[in-house]
Amino acid sequence: MSAAPKMKPKKTKASLRKRRRIYLIVTSMTVLSLATFLVLSAMKEGIQFYKDPSQIVENRPASGQSFRLGGLVVAGSFTKLAGTMNYKFSITDTVEEVKIEYKGLLPDLFREGQGVILEGSLNENNIYIASRVLAKHDENYMPKEVVDSLKKQGVWQHDDESSNENIPNKNAPETIK
Repeated sequence: MSAAPKMKPKKTKASLRKRRRIYLIVTSMTVLSLATFLVLSAMKEGIQFYKDPSQIVENRPASGQSFRLGGLVVAGSFTKLAGTMNYKFSITDTVEEVKIEYKGLLPDLFREGQGVILEGSLNENNIYIASRVLAKHDENYMPKEVVDSLKKQGVWQHDDESSNENIPNKNAPETIK
C-alpha cells in the first residue's frame, strides 16, 4: 500500500496578495514600534515633571532628580549677594515654602509675589537649585500650572485672569549687601 504522492497547493494570485499584505503589515508595525521606541528614548531625558511646594514636602524627590517647581515668590524672601549673580528666595503655594538658590540672570519681569516656574533639582539640604527661572510675560499672566495648583489648594480667589489681587507684593526685588 503505497501512499499517494503529496500534491503541493498551487500558488494563486490571491494567496500571493495575501502574503504580501501580511508582510507589509508586519514590516509596518515593526518600523512603527521602532520609531516610537526611539522617540520615547530621546524624550526621556528632556521630560520634566511639574510639582508645587506641597508636593515636594509630601513626597521628596531624590537629590539631583530634575523637575519643574512652580509657585509664588514669597514677599520679603529675595536676596542677592552683592557683586554676584547669586540669588536666594523662596516660593510658596500658600501652604508650604521651598528655598531656592539660583545663579544667573533673572528675567526682567521677575518680582516678589508673582508666579514663577523653575527648572532644577533639590540638593541634600532640601534647597532647590534652579538652573532656569521662568517668570510671567505680562501684567495679567500667571503660569497655568501655578493657577491650577492654587485652584487645587482652594486659594485661587478669582476667575478673571486680568486681576492679580491675590498676589501679595508686586515690588521689584532689591539688592541686599
